[in-house]
This record gives sequence, structure tokens and C-alpha cells, in this order.
Amino acid sequence: MKKEKFKAILANILKNDRRIWTEEDELDQIQLLNLLDKYDGNILKIFLSDENIRESFFIKIGESYVFKHSEFKFYIEEHSPLANSYSEYINRIGLAGGKRYLKDSDDIVLNFPFKDCILEGGQSSDEGMEPYFEFYEGTDGAKTPELIGENEHVVVSKRKGAIKTVTGYEVKKSKRKEVFYNEVLAKDEIDRLLDKKALTNWKRYTKEGIKEVEEIKKDDEGTIRENLIIKGNNLLALHSLKEKFSGRVKLIYIDPPYNTGSDSFAYNDRFNHSTWLIFMKNRLEIAKELLRDDGVIFVQCDDNEQAYLKVLMDEVFRKENFINIISAKMKNIAGASGGGEDKRFKKNIEYLTIFAKNYSLCSLKSTYEFTEIYNLIQEYKKNNISWKYTSILFESGTKVQIASTVDGEGNEIKIYKRKNSIIKSISQVVKEEKLSEKEVYYKYINKIFTTAMPQSSIRIRVLEKLNELKIDLSDLISIQYIPRSGKNKGNLYEQFYKGDKLRLFTWLADVVEQKEEKIYKKDLQGTFWDGFNLNNLSKEGEVIFESGKKPEELIKKIIEVSTEPNDIVLDYHLGSGTAIAVAHKMKRQYIGIEQMNYIENIVCERIKKVIDNDQSGISKSVNWQGGGEFIYCELAKWNENAKEMILECDSVNKLIVLFDKLYDKYFLNYNLKIKEFKEKIIREDNFLKLDLNDQKKMFITMLDLNQMYINKDDMDDAKFQLSKNDREITKKFYE
Repeated sequence: MKKEKFKAILANILKNDRRIWTEEDELDQIQLLNLLDKYDGNILKIFLSDENIRESFFIKIGESYVFKHSEFKFYIEEHSPLANSYSEYINRIGLAGGKRYLKDSDDIVLNFPFKDCILEGGQSSDEGMEPYFEFYEGTDGAKTPELIGENEHVVVSKRKGAIKTVTGYEVKKSKRKEVFYNEVLAKDEIDRLLDKKALTNWKRYTKEGIKEVEEIKKDDEGTIRENLIIKGNNLLALHSLKEKFSGRVKLIYIDPPYNTGSDSFAYNDRFNHSTWLIFMKNRLEIAKELLRDDGVIFVQCDDNEQAYLKVLMDEVFRKENFINIISAKMKNIAGASGGGEDKRFKKNIEYLTIFAKNYSLCSLKSTYEFTEIYNLIQEYKKNNISWKYTSILFESGTKVQIASTVDGEGNEIKIYKRKNSIIKSISQVVKEEKLSEKEVYYKYINKIFTTAMPQSSIRIRVLEKLNELKIDLSDLISIQYIPRSGKNKGNLYEQFYKGDKLRLFTWLADVVEQKEEKIYKKDLQGTFWDGFNLNNLSKEGEVIFESGKKPEELIKKIIEVSTEPNDIVLDYHLGSGTAIAVAHKMKRQYIGIEQMNYIENIVCERIKKVIDNDQSGISKSVNWQGGGEFIYCELAKWNENAKEMILECDSVNKLIVLFDKLYDKYFLNYNLKIKEFKEKIIREDNFLKLDLNDQKKMFITMLDLNQMYINKDDMDDAKFQLSKNDREITKKFYE
């Protein structure tokens, strides 16, 4: 049923209840929604009396009908078909919680225009700008816009008295005007849009070169065990992967467009913010389905949309599954901060928002920062930070038990005095043994300590006991006991104390790690990550990527904390391919998705270099020796074929003949006035005088960019002309 007819039916049926109409005979939308919130019997009876409304907004369970309240409310608020308030709603973006506003609820979700719609988000260019043509007529003396074609073919002189006019087609560009498919009222379109797609142009990249794809490797459970790079719209590709990879991906890392106004998210400005939210929401929802129950997702962005992203992910993944937000240093700032007179700070931080699919099952590993011990000491001195590990316990002395007490669980704690213990400073040993400071640290690493004042119940009990017995605390004190719980459960545990307040010895050896004959201080990694090599990013992967790359060290850290070898890593905003390059070097299975044409000459070339033993980025730190392979394929396009046929035409007559074929066989833009274009525009002099290339451009703008791919269930149709091999491998992929 047409939308306008449905609106008329709904408006007419609602006239049966005068409670929801004003004295001016206008629908009181607020009263209508209030009554529906209370499931008013009279309103529901009116709805059930009409077959169209019953089928659209009720679910039949047995002999009963259940009203789809939220879907009807969305229909009213989004379209405002009855109260004509759509223009107000469409620009309203705010926080709401279910039926309540922020002030009434603690459960906050993001509310924005078209929230419950599907946004395909396809683009034909990185800038997202699509050409269109507008007929122009103006006076010769006015400023004339840039017209397509050669001037002598376009400019037409007319006489209106003494005034000369100029006419022609003006080339304009606008950000793409997306088709938003409503989840309730356009279900058929959405089902087809998100159905599995046919795959084509299969290639297997190996160390020996590019080979044909004959089989798809799978494990005993039917999970595909191939590294995959897929060209095509990422929303459609994700839905195509759902059947084979649902619940199998351990890590999703994405670096999506940040919606800064200058990045690749270039859509209609009127809905730019809400469009970005829909774009992200559609993809996050299917991404969640692909994650394992113990899987995690890292989403990188700057501060432009980060706050909204967090709230959106609270809704999609649920707030209780939030893990952390990492601040990562992504740029080096030289010179004075600020952007001029506006005093803004220069951006050098980006954010990684981390969610688990199920927090209780997620097991992110702790990460540490390592600094060579002596370099760290020099850094402390340079920055006037006190370095406290400056004492050495040469001899712990003879043990003499002087008392005992118990811990909170009743375990005996034996207390000893240490007779004849020897403690020296680092500087003292440097002089006595004629060693450098660094040599002393390396020689006595297991005996170097500092003292601390821990708030532990054991220390307090020992101090109380010694004070009770009035024991002199000038000597070194130690304790021994066997705890029945905790990390030292069942093991003999020893601690050393010194001074009248029993300051605890903390050993340098407990916070360092020796690797390759060097000693490193290790500190637990916090939520600020830096130290990445930001100066040589352009050289990583040996490919040039003007939109910028993420450092391989950053992705390495993410993969280290969240995965094990052979786990599956997914990145559906591939960019230059950093995430999958690192995954390949770290022996993780990966899936990468990108729709831009550079995927073959940048991403595939980068991973090919990885296979050939690329030594940039993290290669040395993971001892990368080359090897491995991946499969490249593409979502099979349909309207792209029409585009190619248009470009192949060598005359306007062939273009005109092609028009009928395009109309019958391909999908044309839903806004195109077919009859007017065929009977008028392509016959008029202004069109016929255009340069052939500009005539082709006008034909290309007719194609509907939301109907670019072939569904898997339709691929055997001869009109699509998919090769036998493409169809066979596609079937094997989905088997």
C-alpha cells in the first residue's frame, strides 16, 4: 500500500475517537500517545477494526493480537503523518531512556531521527560527493555558473528585447542523500538489502603468487579457516558473514570515519550527526552478533563523536559490558599549543572505546610497559623524580625468634630479629667495588629494595605485638607464616621490616623482568597509551595512504591483550589494512572489509608484502619471517555493470537505446522521473548538444546506489552473468 493512502486510512479511522481531536479538528498527538501508553481499550479496538493497521502494528499469537506499541510510536514520531510535526522531530537529537526523558530515568539511551532505520551507507567516492545536473537559465550579464560541456555546445542566445539569455545544464555536487529503510514499514526492502550476497573475483594470494580459489578451508565445525579480504559495502558484507561467523570472532577493531566534516563520512549535512549514529548503530548491531561470547570490540575515534559513541555502545552492547576507554597518543605536537586566536588545544589524543559481548566471560590480559632499568633511573633524575630503590640487603643476618602472633584467619605469624644484618646504599657499593651505578644494579638486582608503609593487617598485628612486648625495633625484623588463602596460599611466606614503624621491604626484583640480558622495570599499563613510533608511519607496510595510518604497535597491543594465536580478528573499516597486517604477523585469522577502490592496490599489496616478509612496523619485535596467505573476493555488483555499459557507449544514440535496457533490467534512482527523462530531456537540444562524456555522467546519476549488489539466492539468474566458478565458490563459502 502506498504511504499516503496508509496515512489517510489511519487518520480516518482515528476520527472515531473524539478524545484525541482538538476543537480545531486537529489530531492531538500527545493525547493519542498517552492513551496508547495506557493501552487504552477503545483506541486498540479502533486499530483492530482495520485490516491494514492490524497487519502493520499487531502480532497475532494464537487467537490474540499483541499491539506493537514502540513501532507505532516510532511511526508517528518519525513520519508525523497526522500532526505535521515531522520537521520538528527530524532535527531533535537528545538523550532519552525508553519512554522517559533524561530527567526521569537512570537508563540512558541515545535518541535521534531515523534511529530505527537501516542506512546502507554506500559511496562511490571517498569524499561521498555525488554529481547531479540542474537546468540553468540566466541573463548574459549575470554571473554564469560553470556549465557542463564546451560553451559553444551549451550557451544558447535568445532575445528578450535587448537582453541576451544563457541556458544550459549546471553541474552540481551534493553529499549523498541516503535512503533510510524503516524497520517496520519497509521490511521487504530491508530483507533483500541484508540478504547474503554473491561473491566474485576470487583470488588466493600466496608466497608463490596469486592463484585461483578452488576450495574454502573449514574446520570440523564448519567455521571458515581462511584469511579474508572482502571488497564491498561493509554493512552488507557483515550480514553476508553472519551465517558462517556468528559467535566466532574474538576481536573486532574498527577505525571508522570520525564525522569531522573533512573525513570520508560525507553525507547530507542536514542529518550528518544522526546519520553517523545510524551508520554506526546498524554496523555495531551485526558486529555484536559476530562476536564470540568472550569476545571484545575496540572502536577508535577522536573527541568529535566519542561521547555519543559511548552512549550508543551502552545501548547496543549494554552498559554492564563496558570495559574501558583508552586514551592513545596519535600525534606529536611541536611548537606552541593552540590553533591561533581561538585558543583551542591541538588534538593529539584519540580514544579506544572497549566493550565485551559478555563482561563476565571476557578475559582481557594485563599489559605492562617495560623500560630498561638504568635508562629509567636516568629519566627519573632528569625529571627530578625520586628513585627510591637505592639500598642493598647484603646480609639478612641470623634469625632469632622473639614473638608470634596470628593473622585474621588464625594462621601463626612467627616474628624474628635479624642479628648482624648488613645494608648498604648503591652509592656506597659503587665506591667500594669500583663499579658503575648500572653495573651495581645488574649485579645486585635480587637484593635491592626500598621501604614502604603498607596498610596491611599483618604489619599492624606484628607492630602491635612488638610494642606490647616493648621490643627494641632498631634491628632488622622479619616474619614467616603460611597463609591459607590468597596468591601465597600454602607456601612459606617471608617479609622484612625496618624501623620503629616497621616499614616493609619491597624488592626491585619483584617489579622487573630480565629479557635478552637486559633488566626492564615493568609497570601495569594504564588507560593512557603512548610510546608509538609516530614519525615513520608513512613507511609502515610500504604503502602510501593519504588518509593516515594507525601504528602497528598500537594494533599489536590490542591483539596481545584480547586474543590468542588462530583467534579471528575482524576489521570492517580497513583503511590501509594495518589491523589485518598486524593480525597476519601475529598468526591470527582475520577478516577485512573495505568498499573503496584502493583495496586492491593498497590493502592487498600491503598484505602481499607481509607474506613476502615485510620488515616494517612490528616485524622485528615478533620475529616475522614471512609466509601465510589470504583470499580476496568482492560482493558481486549489479548496477556497477550498468555503469560500465554507459561508459562504453560511443554515441548519444547508443545511450538512448541503452535507456530502455537500463529501465527494464537494472535499478534506477527512485527519484528519477522516468517518463520526463525519456520523452523530454534526452530529446531536447540542450541535452543533445552536450559533450558525450557529460551525457554519460547524466545517465550514471540515474542509477540507484542502494541496489548495487547481487543477492546470493539470485545469482543463478542468467541476467546477472556471474561466472560458473564464482557461483560455485560462493556456494562453497556459504555451505
